[in-house]
Amino acid sequence: MQEIILERVNKIYQVENKSFYALCDVSLSIKKGEIVTVLGPSGSGKTTLLNVVSGLDRVSSGAIYYDEKNIVKFSDRHLTNHRRLKSGFIFQNYNLLEYLNVKENILIGSYVAQNKIDIADLINVVGLEKHQTKSVYQLSGGEQQRVSIARAVAKNPEVLFCDEPTGALDEEMGKNVLDKLVEINEKMGTTIILVTHNPGIAEIGDRVIKMNSGKIFSDEINKRKNPHDIEWA
Repeated sequence: MQEIILERVNKIYQVENKSFYALCDVSLSIKKGEIVTVLGPSGSGKTTLLNVVSGLDRVSSGAIYYDEKNIVKFSDRHLTNHRRLKSGFIFQNYNLLEYLNVKENILIGSYVAQNKIDIADLINVVGLEKHQTKSVYQLSGGEQQRVSIARAVAKNPEVLFCDEPTGALDEEMGKNVLDKLVEINEKMGTTIILVTHNPGIAEIGDRVIKMNSGKIFSDEINKRKNPHDIEWA
């Protein structure tokens, strides 16, 4: 992947015969290997933006290009295959399978991979080498989120989409999780798009995009901060 480009993207919902713009005329480009953080309050459109860029949701109008291919025009089957091959997802809720141990949960991600990576190395990167045979319920919240990260990265996605990945964690665990995301970006060149309401977390990105009322009102180059040096709001 070279670049993701959004051109005049709108997402419109009909509420009691009225049109509500969750995204309004959004244009944006994201370069390969960037960490882009999207900052905004609840209802600002940041999660909707994440969903349409990743292909989890459809736009009402506009275009979204991956390597000059407009995914808006993809069939449902083609779009599903695009997500399977190109994207990894990390959510606030870990969505792990409790009947599998740590390594087995991570291996699930690699089953759909075309370009598999070394699972043992990945487990080391996220700091779970001593926990790989443990059950999910034996882990802390931060450890479970690291399993979720490893599972998403196991299929070697070009883009990692993160929706409030530290929302359920305290400051120490949250910073440790962010540190692992940055490490994955630096070691593997994975593009990361992360949405958050926390201004401190936004500072780990190469760019900080600020949203409100479905619009981007600021898109600024940022000098990355080490996750352990950010202020935790």
